[in-house]
Amino acid sequence: MQDTRPVRPASHLLQPADLDGLNNMELIARSVVQGLLLGLHRSPLFGFSQEFAEYRPYRDGDDPRHVDWNVYARSERMVIKQFLGDTNAHLMILLDASASMGFGQPVSKLRYAQMLAACLTFLAGRQHDATGLLVFDEAVRAYHPPATRPGSRAAMMHTIEALEPGRGTSYQPPIDEFSRRVSRRGLVAVVSDFFGDPEQMVEAVQPLCLAGHDCIFFQVLDGQELKPEDRGPRLLKDMESGETVEVSREFLQQDYPQRIERHVQDVALAVGRAGGQHVLLDTRQPLGTALRNYLQFRQHRQ
Repeated sequence: MQDTRPVRPASHLLQPADLDGLNNMELIARSVVQGLLLGLHRSPLFGFSQEFAEYRPYRDGDDPRHVDWNVYARSERMVIKQFLGDTNAHLMILLDASASMGFGQPVSKLRYAQMLAACLTFLAGRQHDATGLLVFDEAVRAYHPPATRPGSRAAMMHTIEALEPGRGTSYQPPIDEFSRRVSRRGLVAVVSDFFGDPEQMVEAVQPLCLAGHDCIFFQVLDGQELKPEDRGPRLLKDMESGETVEVSREFLQQDYPQRIERHVQDVALAVGRAGGQHVLLDTRQPLGTALRNYLQFRQHRQ
């Protein structure tokens, strides 16, 4: 007898805790992205058609494999083939690797953010987007300029894979560094827990939106931060300042849920006022959730 039950995409089986057992970021990204694209290929919503659309001039950093050498032979002009749904966007990933991102079980916020950054990098490569990476905590820890070359993607994956939680968080240094190095307008994905004053955060990142970049802000939080287990009084330690505070069971049950909800709302409102898009991510969610949000964001900003 034939099984008529609907087939669920493989990406539904790839939970963050399962992926965490894979040591190679390229393998994680490939598994998640290919599983996601199985359901989206040639979708009119996400524009994965491979029908030829037009040419555009070659730019520094473009992969030479995408050059139409027949056109070059006839005219000595370097041009890149573009396809429907392939606009060669310019994506910069700003990845928070501060101490607070080290929190979480079984998958820390940083590990989830690493997997997300790897998936975005791999997905951008599939769409021929020039992709760059800036890692920060209190200062800029690593920078890779936007490029489409496979070697550049491999270097970014290596940087992402080797990250460990750093020190405190400051958004001003990475934004200043970004502004000095990147002049071309494009897509910017900021991945952070956004703990801190939302207004100060937006004051730092607002210049990105004002400069014409399309910005999406992924707020990565652990499930215990969103909804702590009811286990009585606790002694909590700030992972960045080292300060400790004792909290009661009543606070965890009544006050804390309201406070974290209000903070997330404040971040979302601040991001909206700055002209960006806010996406809340729970580290227990499949990464496909974040990638779908990014693809919709990319599609709408074309």
